[in-house]
Amino acid sequence: MPKCVVTGATGHIGNVLIKELIQKNYEVTAFVLEGEDITFLKEFPIQFAYGDVRKIETLKQAFRGKDMVFHLAGIIEIGSTNKKLMKEVNVQGTKNVWQACKEEKIKRLIYTSSVHAIKEEPKGMVISETRDFSSKFVKGSYAKTKAEATKFLIEHATEMPEVIITHPSGVIGPYEYIPSNLGKLVIDCANKKIGAYLEGGYNFVDVRDVAEGIIKAAEKGKPGECYILAGNYISVKDLMKTIEEITGVKAPKFKIARWFAFATGFLSEIYYKIRKQKPLFTSYAVYTLGTNSNFSIEKAKKELGYQPRNIQETLKDTIEWFEKQGKIIRK
Repeated sequence: MPKCVVTGATGHIGNVLIKELIQKNYEVTAFVLEGEDITFLKEFPIQFAYGDVRKIETLKQAFRGKDMVFHLAGIIEIGSTNKKLMKEVNVQGTKNVWQACKEEKIKRLIYTSSVHAIKEEPKGMVISETRDFSSKFVKGSYAKTKAEATKFLIEHATEMPEVIITHPSGVIGPYEYIPSNLGKLVIDCANKKIGAYLEGGYNFVDVRDVAEGIIKAAEKGKPGECYILAGNYISVKDLMKTIEEITGVKAPKFKIARWFAFATGFLSEIYYKIRKQKPLFTSYAVYTLGTNSNFSIEKAKKELGYQPRNIQETLKDTIEWFEKQGKIIRK
């Protein structure tokens, strides 16, 4: 029974990954912040270690005697705030995790990066795995921190611990206890709270497929290699149309031009910050919806046996789960 630690255990990918690891007979320790809500993790036969990725001693204590570490802890921010904290956690935190793994003689470190860390390519081109990462190649604070952290791990991938990196695309799916911007979009659309849609779209992947892909990377992946864990491209319009087909709630017909949404994105951030809510769309989110998200998963298919499900199944399961949580109310 492999002994592993999952950082970022309370996150969307983190809690689903733990479910999958338990089913595969891993002995799991969840690394969580002191005071963090772990209610939904207590039903699982796991151990807890409290600490902060910015404090290396807490990491070393949690990693002691373990075989591998799944590093997911990070700050995901599509707005323009929290830049300092994001760099401390996403970059220095990742360096601390690697150093703690090295000192505690962890055999394998599986890092969940992001497709946002990969250099952007013009539309029409296929985006595949790379070993060339730089914050200069990408836009947005989140993407820059993920690129910087990934670059550091690639540079040390041949040392101990063995490093394997995964790059999920836009993650969606059930078991999202704290709704992300995308989760909130699904909820608001199903609750008739959205009156318009944006131009553009993106590649979205089921959280359950990402979790399965991460485990496959741990078991079958080659040290020093990266694996894109993407799913299906869908436009915002078609995403909302699919929600309509599932729920019967009419999708919005009014289209907001990307240039207008981009221009007003900063004001939207201020408005939602005052209301202490997550904005559905920021300038960076609007920008992302217009970028090339034609990610290749051929390497993950060939080397890991990765097979993502279709977006329709994901949305159906996501809506049903949010309904059970009382976040979507069908009238």
